[in-house]
Order: sequence, then structure tokens, then C-alpha cells
Amino acid sequence: MSETFPAGGGASYAAAGVDIEAGDRAVVLMKEWVKKTQRPEVLGGLGGFAGLFDASALKRFERPLLASATDGVGTKVDIARRMGVYDTIGHDLVAMVMDDIVVCGAEPLFMTDYICVGKVHPERVAAIVKGIAEGCVLAGCALVGGETAEHPGLLGEDDFDVAGAGTGVVEADLLLGPDRIRSGDAVIAMAASGLHSNGYSLVRHVLLNQAGLDLESRIEEFGRTLGEELLEPTKIYSLDCLALLRTTEVHAFSHVTGGGLAANLARVVPDGLHAVVDRSTWTPGPVFDLVGRTGSVERLELEKTLNMGVGMIAIVPQESTEVALATLGDRGVDAWVAGEITERGDRPTGAALVSDYAT
Repeated sequence: MSETFPAGGGASYAAAGVDIEAGDRAVVLMKEWVKKTQRPEVLGGLGGFAGLFDASALKRFERPLLASATDGVGTKVDIARRMGVYDTIGHDLVAMVMDDIVVCGAEPLFMTDYICVGKVHPERVAAIVKGIAEGCVLAGCALVGGETAEHPGLLGEDDFDVAGAGTGVVEADLLLGPDRIRSGDAVIAMAASGLHSNGYSLVRHVLLNQAGLDLESRIEEFGRTLGEELLEPTKIYSLDCLALLRTTEVHAFSHVTGGGLAANLARVVPDGLHAVVDRSTWTPGPVFDLVGRTGSVERLELEKTLNMGVGMIAIVPQESTEVALATLGDRGVDAWVAGEITERGDRPTGAALVSDYAT
């Protein structure tokens, strides 16, 4: 049986809106940035069907546990699109993934990304990957591969989204978590660089939709435009947390993301104990006040949605406090003792882990 195909004028992938040549050009443009993230364990180059990581490097562990995480950056991508700035959003992606991995004490190893666009603009995709690669360098991990998908008809030509997945490793005996926390431990807060990558649906609703503020408007409290403030990249704490583990005893970390400080602390505080955090130990940046004031958002709602100026928590023994603060200070991380772990009274069976504020 033979088939005859039309010589021309028929349907094609390009006619459907997918530009394979543009995708190939994007890969060429991003290669130089991906190369900067390489670790000795990475085999092969960009363009294969799978990224390769030499697992024999894990022989130095007695019982290696692999830690994995996946995440995106939420509706912050809308701010990047509106501003036409694409080379910072990758920092946010790496932070969301790798700072989750380091919470259990794991060393970040490698990451892959997924970029979905309405139309491939090679330079734009390369700028996104540049940001991801720079973030990987800051996190100490390799970018071993990724995927760029073009979805014409589903996304507008300028629309895009990003997601990523990462892997780390930790020695089983050094795994951090609630079982290590003791009453009397200090709660050390590490300052956020800004809003990070959570709560942007609320932020956009209040500042852009309700108040109608212009992203190009200069805000005196910020010393820059609103758009520049909202695009401030998420602080990547991975190497700072690993430095703490090398210099002093740490019982747990908590990455402050969606749900705010209280909800994320609650994920690591064990049943029977209580994390008391004193609000007076820090002042949230002006962007948090702007959101609350402009939208008449109640303080509790802000705290449930935004990080309120704290991006990472370390819970350490009291005797480790001085060393921990010195280590973070030497690395340029603004950190302070924000509270402590205390005994908790009787609680209803099955009650959620609690991490309250104290004024």
C-alpha cells in the first residue's frame, strides 16, 4: 500500500504555531550559561535525552539519602512578562526548589527545568535559562537538562511559565528534622530579599488590579520602581545553610514560603513543643507595608500569605547561637535570634503542629 503526500501547502507543525528552528536557536544560546553550572559528577552536555550524574560520587556517604523537590515561581512570572525582564525569574525557581532540599540537611546536586511558552523567542528563553543557571551556581548545584515547550493556542505569544525539579543528598545519620529539636533551642531568622516568590496573586490583586499602580512608577520607600521591587530575586540560602552545618550544630531548618512564617515553622516543630517568635526583633520591609496598607489587608492575612521579611529559619541549640550568627554574618546574611523553642501544654489529639507569634 502506498501513500501520496502533498508537495506543499498542507498542514505543518510551523503552521500550527510551533517553530522548531527557534527552539534550536534557544538551545544554542543557553548552552554557555548551562556550562557554568557543571559539577565534576556531570557527564555529557546539553542536548541529550537525559542528564547524567555520576552516582559513584556518593560512595563517600555511608548511607546516602536522596532528597528531591519540585516547584515553580507562581504568578511572579506575570511581573516578569509585564516588565520584559526574564533573567531574574530563574533565581526564584532555583531558590524554591533547592532551599526546600537543604532544609533536611541535604547538599544540592543537580536540577532540571521546564519552560512552557506560547511562542519561542530564543533570546527570551535563553535569558530565563541564564537566570536558572546563575541560581544553580549560587546553590552549588548543576543544571543537567531541561525542556522548552511551545504551546500555541493555549498560551499567548508572550505568556510563559517555569518549573523545576532538583535532587540533593544527605548522610542518613545527619538528617535534620523535628526529632532533633529540643526545648530551649534558639530560633534564628535569616532576612528575606523581599517578597521572594509567594503571595503574588494577592500582591498583584492589591497593587495592580485594585490600586492600579504602574510597575514603572518610582516608589520612594523602595528607592526604585514598583516593578523592580516586585522582581527582586528570591534569596538562595542553600550554601549558607550548608556552611552552618559545617561550623556548628543545627537541629532543623524551615524554608519560609507559601503559608508564611508560622505555617512553615509548624512543619518542623515536633508535637509537644512550641516555637515562640518575637515580632519586635525585626521590621518587615516597606513592600509588606505597602501591600497591607493599599489593600487594607489584615495583619494575620499578610502573615499567612507573605514571608514578612524572613526567608529561612535555623533552629539551633542555645550554645550554638553565637557561632551560627557569626557564620551567617561572615557570609553577608542578615540574621538574628527571633525566638526560642519552649515546652507546650496539653493539646487536643490530632491537633496541627503549632508555631505561634508572641508580641
